[in-house]
Amino acid sequence: MDIFERRESQVRGYCRAYPTVFASAQNARLVDEKGRSYIDFFAGAGVLNFGHNNPRMKTALVDYINNDGVAHSLDMYTAAKARFLERFEEVVLEPRGMPHRLQFTGPTGTNAVEAALKLARKVTGRKTIVAFTDGFHGMTLGSLACTGNGLHRAAAGVSLDHVLRVPFDGYLGEGVDTLEALRRALRDPSSGLTPPAAFILETVQAEGGVNVASEQWLHRVQQLAHEHGSLLIVDDIQVSGGRTGGYFSFDGMGLDPDLICLAKGIGGYGTAMAVLLIKPEHDQWAPGEHTGTFRGQGLSFVAGTEALSYFEDPAFSEEVCRKGERTDERLRAMVEKHAGRDFALRSKGMIHGLDLGDGALASAVSKHAFEGGLIVAPCGPGGRVMKVIAPLTIPDGDLEQGLSILEQAVDTAVSA
Repeated sequence: MDIFERRESQVRGYCRAYPTVFASAQNARLVDEKGRSYIDFFAGAGVLNFGHNNPRMKTALVDYINNDGVAHSLDMYTAAKARFLERFEEVVLEPRGMPHRLQFTGPTGTNAVEAALKLARKVTGRKTIVAFTDGFHGMTLGSLACTGNGLHRAAAGVSLDHVLRVPFDGYLGEGVDTLEALRRALRDPSSGLTPPAAFILETVQAEGGVNVASEQWLHRVQQLAHEHGSLLIVDDIQVSGGRTGGYFSFDGMGLDPDLICLAKGIGGYGTAMAVLLIKPEHDQWAPGEHTGTFRGQGLSFVAGTEALSYFEDPAFSEEVCRKGERTDERLRAMVEKHAGRDFALRSKGMIHGLDLGDGALASAVSKHAFEGGLIVAPCGPGGRVMKVIAPLTIPDGDLEQGLSILEQAVDTAVSA
């Protein structure tokens, strides 16, 4: 691994926790150069919802490349883009009665968030964005201003302005209305606060520690936004694409976001793509006003189109819910096994946060898990939460084996 130490930047992170060179991957398995197989409970932080080298997508991609399909097109019209748009309309938008248009913003989630923030400010003529504690929205300056993580914010090198931070649901304890102070201030003409351009939130704060907002709280945020002429932006980048059971994390809640940020799993295969869904009345961009070199990703259109086919069969969502319930059952047993340690579990669908309350302990668990053949990463404040985010297509045998490895890792770390 000398080449990495010699030439790759010190900024690299995950590789330090998983010190091996991976050579191949299939579904929920990674294999290193020495031939050792690892179960993947990380899934590219939600990029690989359909597993590594999904065979259906691989076939579609190989055929597209062999037929000289357009790989890069900026925002020009291509057959691959047309097919993706048609399928997204048929599978996602029309069944939900959503009028939203798609803006292809560039390859990563932070590109979608930046576009959402700029558009909200353009539409409303306001500057301030309401963001929430423990939120994570990206590393570029606008997205980073909305992100809570202190380490990431400190690296900005400039002030991160025009964001009002509000406690997320549950941040102040069970049963506390975290919106009441803001609600009162916005209604008071002498409070000194002016209405914001937008509220941005994740319904499930993945990087923030798998904090799951209640449906009631989400509706209160939406009502507050609309009461003051602000837009509601849902950052669904990590927990859409089937991760919580439905296509969107807010399916079935009756929410009506103005803007929705998508990335990670939307490209299907692991190829990069980010999309901003925009209600038509807010689609006020001038042509070319927000651009990006890699906003016409032909390979992502092809793989993403194939990914959409999974959502035509209700059995897929049922399987996600079944595997999620099984994972929840196994993780809850770990919490009960170590009742004296004050562990906690937060889950929705197939994203689970095992809160160990201690970043050093979580780091030790991750290390022991890797030694046992499992890739699982900590997240949340101080890195104290083990985030279980396996591919949605993981076989039952790999899921059970991975959970057993994790259980052993927790036992080993606790007893050390």
